[in-house]
Amino acid sequence: MFENMTEQQAREKIKELVAEYYRSFMGKKPYEEGDRITYAARVFDEKEMCALTDATLDFWLTTGRFCEQFEREFAKWLGVRHAHLVNSGSSANLIAFSVLTAPELGERRIERGDEVITVACGFPTTVAPILQYGAVPVFVDVTLPQYNIDVTRLEGALSKRTKAVMIAHTLGNPFDLAAVVKFCKEHGLWLVEDNCDALGSEYTIGGVTKYTGTWGDIGTSSFYPPHHMTMGEGGCVYTDDPLLNRLILSYRDWGRDCVCPSGRDNFCGHRFDGKFGQLPEGYDHKYVYSHFGYNLKVTDMQAAVGCEQLKKFPSFIARRRHNWERLRSALSPAEDKLILPEPAENSAPSWFGFLISVREGSGLSRNEITRRLEEHNIQTRLLFSGNLLRHPCFDEFRGTDRYRVAGTLENTDFIMNNTFWIGVYPGMTDEMIDYMAKTVLEAVKA
Repeated sequence: MFENMTEQQAREKIKELVAEYYRSFMGKKPYEEGDRITYAARVFDEKEMCALTDATLDFWLTTGRFCEQFEREFAKWLGVRHAHLVNSGSSANLIAFSVLTAPELGERRIERGDEVITVACGFPTTVAPILQYGAVPVFVDVTLPQYNIDVTRLEGALSKRTKAVMIAHTLGNPFDLAAVVKFCKEHGLWLVEDNCDALGSEYTIGGVTKYTGTWGDIGTSSFYPPHHMTMGEGGCVYTDDPLLNRLILSYRDWGRDCVCPSGRDNFCGHRFDGKFGQLPEGYDHKYVYSHFGYNLKVTDMQAAVGCEQLKKFPSFIARRRHNWERLRSALSPAEDKLILPEPAENSAPSWFGFLISVREGSGLSRNEITRRLEEHNIQTRLLFSGNLLRHPCFDEFRGTDRYRVAGTLENTDFIMNNTFWIGVYPGMTDEMIDYMAKTVLEAVKA
């Protein structure tokens, strides 16, 4: 087949075949009522498969040209100076917190025993790095129907040991960034925005509109298949701060001091002329370690998929908003029995899902409703941990000073017992949204 072809011509021929394979075997059939409706799914076409093939034919296998392209284009899209890919959103959170423990940060460095304000109603890997580095998470309650941090509890959570706030935007709905940013600035605290469930959401402060994840010191994203866009596994850490940027690179890449790109020896021109720690002068800078870091890089094959997903991303956001609005309108007759979600003030959410809570006194059970939906082939999810403090992972910390709670977690417990969500991902059609709404209404007899 490849006789008389150049390498580039052969590559293009292979990609043509991959595209034909997609069109012949992977195109989705039209939805029919009763088909399984997942809460999320990959939305892609032959372009992602061809990009993946292109990267595979390079056989570089680790971070390379597609990674550099994605980081550059993603940072530009977000409006930040620096963006670095990692292998998952959880790793992005780990890196984001790790860099705040670096000695280079002086008095603002987070050390063992220092406190970080967060919430228990969310995903565990927002909290895990705090505990793993020996800091103390301080849990505050959330509000309904936004499902985000109750900013009236911030001052009550503050202590002399508080160094940071690390919280997520819940299912695309931004937390009260105006209040949180002001609080952090007033008290000299770091702000880490876990943006893994809210990529593309916008928030306005003082007439300035920016994407969530870019208001704080560091933002994180996830590209796991159910998320707003995907590269399979994958995540990203981003910042405008040049020092934090350098630290992100170090902690992501084994903790090394050198930040030269992978596979480019002596890119900086100073590989053998430095003096570091107690090492001999001229020690190879590629093997100087300034931190205890990790190898959390993404592969170029994943990044190639991400480059094509990023081109589609504005349409993904628009469709998520459309689906959410259609679902909310259709479920409005049930508001006497169900608490329906509301966007935060001054925000334009890029919705990840549609949260529903069963009202107290309605006579309804969350589990009965979700069971009925699942029986009708509609996938449901709980709001992650509900109350993380009640999970087995906290058994070893109970009764210790490894964490504390500021006030009560009344709404957090309510969500644990009464809340679930269904999807609004961009692959959903109006017919799918309408079927979900009809089934929910039947379940609550509205």
